Amino acid sequence: MFDIHVRLNDKPGELGRFGEAMGAAGISIEGGGVFTTGRDGQAHFLVENGEEARRAAQAAGLDVVAIREVLVRRLKQDEPGQLGAIGKQLGEAGINIVTMYSDHANRLILVTDDPNHARAVTEEWATGLR
Repeated sequence: MFDIHVRLNDKPGELGRFGEAMGAAGISIEGGGVFTTGRDGQAHFLVENGEEARRAAQAAGLDVVAIREVLVRRLKQDEPGQLGAIGKQLGEAGINIVTMYSDHANRLILVTDDPNHARAVTEEWATGLR
């Protein structure tokens, strides 16, 4: 799975333009969000094929900032402190979290600056049995 990071203009219809481009290309959005900062929106969405999503977004005239591999983890939802625990584990390993959101299956989606190391460091959250 991949995170597509797209910069959207802060004006009506931009998210719709992105969604239509993905739909027309047959690309399903599995999670993500948009955050407005200043005069633009930073959109991060989870897709199965990052390069197909990039091509579709660029064909629609959208500014694709990056396509990054994601780390999918499951937190124990009934145990307070899980986000702190995984965040601390990554921080102590010197791994920076670039983006975080959840997918439609309530799994934690992490984009980090070192996905391979992050995968190893957070293995205990891979099955949600922590």
